[in-house]
Amino acid sequence: MHFIVTCLDKEGALENRKANRDAHLAFAAQNEASIQIGGPLLDDDGAMIGSCLICEADNLQNLKDLLAQDPYAKAELFQSVDIKPWKWVIGAPSA
Repeated sequence: MHFIVTCLDKEGALENRKANRDAHLAFAAQNEASIQIGGPLLDDDGAMIGSCLICEADNLQNLKDLLAQDPYAKAELFQSVDIKPWKWVIGAPSA
């Protein structure tokens, strides 16, 4: 099952994001089977203000358990995390 994960940073958290970015990217690479697509959300000026991920997991709890290990989560970067089930239709990889 696929999920869209939208995370918004706490106000003034850019330095926290930058300080944990390399570890976050390494974590994502180590979990590429689950964290399939991702990147920062940007404000109107192009500054990073959050994250958007497309993930695959057997169920919501497994995904939550995985994302709790993300260095960004451990650094308490986010003010909110929203996870929604998602059906990939346009551009979906072949089965």
